Amino acid sequence: MFCKEDSILLLDKRTQTLVESYIPDKETLDELREFFYLFSDSTRLKMLSALSISSMCVSDLAKILSLNQTTVSHQLRLLKNAGAVKSRRHGKVIFYSIKNPKINDVMMWGIEYLGY
Repeated sequence: MFCKEDSILLLDKRTQTLVESYIPDKETLDELREFFYLFSDSTRLKMLSALSISSMCVSDLAKILSLNQTTVSHQLRLLKNAGAVKSRRHGKVIFYSIKNPKINDVMMWGIEYLGY
């Protein structure tokens, strides 16, 4: 059903209140936008996919994904700053892994949504 006038709501008050209460506040929307931004780049998606299998260092990720180490380091910094990956040092080598398994769940839901 289409509204005939922009100033008139055809919703009942209860539904209007429910809809308004469901819409996230600005801070939550900003955080949600940042979270989904992580999934907007194919390089980051490949890296998250690889890290969901095993923790890896920059050079291993670069080799497996056929990327240069600078690109991998830059994307890992974005993922780490967003809280998607964590790092641990072993001597001089830093290993990266998925911080929260729900990251992989979101990716899998996307794949399921697309019908793969």
